[in-house]
Amino acid sequence: MKNFRLYLVLFLMIPLMIFAEDGSQLWLRFPAKNGVSADKIISKGNNPTLNIAKKELMNHWQGQEIELRTDKSLKNLKGGYTIKSVQNKLVISAEKEIGLLYGVYHILRLQQTNSVTTNLNITEKPSYDVRILNHWDNLDGTIERGYAGHSLWKWEDLPNTISPRYEEYARANASIGINATVLNNVNASPNMLRKDYLEKVKALADIFRPYGIKVYLSVNFSSPKVLGGLENSDPLNKDVQKWWKDKASEIYKLIPDFGGFLVKANSEGQPGPQDYGRTHADGANMMADVLKPYGGIVMWRAFVYSPSKEDRAKQAYLEFVPLDGKFRDNVIVQIKNGPVDFQPREAFNPLFGALKKTSEMVEFQITQEYLGQANHLVYLAPLFKETLDSDTYANGKGSTIAKITDGTLRPAKISAISAVANIGEDKNWTGHHFAQANWYAFGRLAWNHDLTSEQIADEWIKMTFTDNEKFLNPVKEMMLTSRETAVDYMMPLGLHHIFAGGHHYGPEPWGDYKGGRPDWSPVYYHQATAQGLGFDRTKTGSNAVSDYFPPLNEIYGNVKTCPENLILWFHHVPWDYQMKNGKTLWEELSYKYDTGVKNVRDYQRVWDKMQPYLDEERFTEVQSKLKIQAKDAVWWKDACLLYFQTFSKMPIPYDIERPVHELEDLKKIKLNMGHHN
Repeated sequence: MKNFRLYLVLFLMIPLMIFAEDGSQLWLRFPAKNGVSADKIISKGNNPTLNIAKKELMNHWQGQEIELRTDKSLKNLKGGYTIKSVQNKLVISAEKEIGLLYGVYHILRLQQTNSVTTNLNITEKPSYDVRILNHWDNLDGTIERGYAGHSLWKWEDLPNTISPRYEEYARANASIGINATVLNNVNASPNMLRKDYLEKVKALADIFRPYGIKVYLSVNFSSPKVLGGLENSDPLNKDVQKWWKDKASEIYKLIPDFGGFLVKANSEGQPGPQDYGRTHADGANMMADVLKPYGGIVMWRAFVYSPSKEDRAKQAYLEFVPLDGKFRDNVIVQIKNGPVDFQPREAFNPLFGALKKTSEMVEFQITQEYLGQANHLVYLAPLFKETLDSDTYANGKGSTIAKITDGTLRPAKISAISAVANIGEDKNWTGHHFAQANWYAFGRLAWNHDLTSEQIADEWIKMTFTDNEKFLNPVKEMMLTSRETAVDYMMPLGLHHIFAGGHHYGPEPWGDYKGGRPDWSPVYYHQATAQGLGFDRTKTGSNAVSDYFPPLNEIYGNVKTCPENLILWFHHVPWDYQMKNGKTLWEELSYKYDTGVKNVRDYQRVWDKMQPYLDEERFTEVQSKLKIQAKDAVWWKDACLLYFQTFSKMPIPYDIERPVHELEDLKKIKLNMGHHN
């Protein structure tokens, strides 16, 4: 009897365990296990991807009869699909089964957001061919810039032990159209290419394949020397070329649909072709040639900056523009959204459009390395959109970064978009419940860069929490303003890179790493003096403005026409300079910091009112994070204003909240959060 009671207790706990609101279900909270019967799903053939599509419908679809059709004439949709209401049923058509699966996730999303209408006529074609997550995961299970626990990939246990989360990961990505993943850190270990590790990679590739996800690897440029025992890794050395050729053959025997390589070379101490007097093109082309017979690609990162007297914001431009037209057609140059490093706000990277004969792809950062990590609520769709919608004027007006990278303006053999993942083994995947929205937003924009930040937030809230207007509207408003709020309390008006060194959490505008590299020091970027603040990138300064096409070079180069949200990015501005609203620069800076603090406090009030509309677990976890964010915002405001005040010698405007810290105390704060890599 005693045992029976125990079983009964365990049995009654099962639903709680499955549906615990720990965030593990992400946005995939479809109605459970009461979908349509199998006879309401019409399809031909038997294929692992098609079977997943049918299973999703049987488990979750509550609407009319559905037919899934493959149709070779839809090749021009590039993996997209159509959804049409025909008489009493819905017909989803696509060239291949993966398109059908994407179509199924589309109608389940419509169902979950209460948007299914009686007469559907939808055609979807993805904006980019390759929609890829970059995992900065290391072989020891740590994640560089990871704030959600250890890596999902259990290299020790693979290939024999398979975590159920591998398939859950693939399903979450397929549901938003992500179709590629780089499994390991760009600061890559050569061991990734060892035979035993490739067997482990194969196990993951086999799980991901039915969900339409191809696997890619970051590779270390000196692998031939380190792993192969060769004399060097010179890309023009025939033995080195043969080593890579043999390695490619070994990989494709194991993983026939392997995607290719991501390479970080000659950057932050990583090895590369320049070690042998060769160019980035020499290195990329050598790898591209060995992948070519298999249809593989090389994504070569443009994030390069060596210790030099040149403005760091100019370095990628200086290195890559002379190589334009020298890359093979299966090489894509992967370019960070801004020219420095994933800052809360940057001017867009001038390399976009400057490379006229080279395929280019954007690299975003979903993980919040510089945005409060997993403690701050910062919805990143507005940042992604700001970059994609930026007009480069490369081919005249309307040459947005989206149109340059998606093949509209520059016919590319293959188009791609990437982002550094924020996923770890935390139950809620991303460390902060709202950080899930950034993974979701990247996938949705990679599929369709015309979506608005608001549309994406609306979908995500309805799918993740509730469609109750009393929750939806205030929370959406909070999300949509959150990126600007973070910029305000951290680095308004174009300030950048004034973070604490190494871990990049918290302010350190006084940071001056004497003896180290100047471009790792905050003082290098803000250039505060008794006269003013900001980095002069005009003709009288570093002349980085000349990297932009007309009329942008003139607009950015003139302090009167430069957008004020980038004024300190491009100009060294006097403290008493009059801004457009009549305030001095010093006053405007002070009010911006204050506004950032006030907005986070507003988010706390908004969130507290949301308690009736959601589960206690997620409510209290987000509430705790907002408390940290509010404290951090005050820390940023006080540190920056008290420090910059030592130069401006002006009072902090009296109608804003007084600092609560002493500058000398703030300077003593040293967080120990790992090393700089």
